[in-house]
Amino acid sequence: MDFFILSPTNYATLGIHPRMRRKPDPMKKIKILLIEDNRLLRDGIKALINAQPDLKVVAASEGNHDTLQQARNLKAQVVLLDLGLQNENGLQLVKTLTRELPHTRIIGMGLVPSQLDIIEIVEAGAAGFILKDASIEDFLETIRSVARGEKVLPPLLTGSLFSHVVEHALRRGKGKLSEAVRMTKREREIISLIAEGMSNKDIAERLNLSTYTVKSHVHNVMEKLALHSRLQIAAHFHEQGED
Repeated sequence: MDFFILSPTNYATLGIHPRMRRKPDPMKKIKILLIEDNRLLRDGIKALINAQPDLKVVAASEGNHDTLQQARNLKAQVVLLDLGLQNENGLQLVKTLTRELPHTRIIGMGLVPSQLDIIEIVEAGAAGFILKDASIEDFLETIRSVARGEKVLPPLLTGSLFSHVVEHALRRGKGKLSEAVRMTKREREIISLIAEGMSNKDIAERLNLSTYTVKSHVHNVMEKLALHSRLQIAAHFHEQGED
């Protein structure tokens, strides 16, 4: 099953006991390119990884236009990428690396990503995401799991409707979020009216529904699209088009 797994600490949830994890082979070091613009953090992560018998940071940089060439020349198996780079668009970099180096696995790093951020990263081609406040065990095992061809998300982003949407995107490997989520005709109507700036009361009057029913539909839309506000729903509508 090579499309979606929980964080390594939650393998037991899938019926996989931690003792069944494949042991690292120190003779086959995983080559890692680290892109992190915080020097202190970059040096710390590099030291942590290089202390492992099966992992090696072949290069560490703050991110620049040479990133793609570095990954190609060094034959990195995994790119560990800070998605909050100040001088470069992390999401665009994921797309470029995925397109130019399809066999290189990309792991995004961040502090407080939204669910929409994670979906965009997955759709761009990343094979995993790790929170910067993750435990050392989770951090290292995520690198190993992704290098083996698995897909990894942090536990706080799993076990919900959101995780199933991401799973669908991972299975297909491409496409838009809107294609992975089925909306009812009524939900599409409400999304378009929210995009026009209408309140729940206005929408209820327009569609001859109760305000409670409209609120329920809005809640379902937010849940399906992993959004948190009406402004995000409106932005999503304008980005995706009316379809």
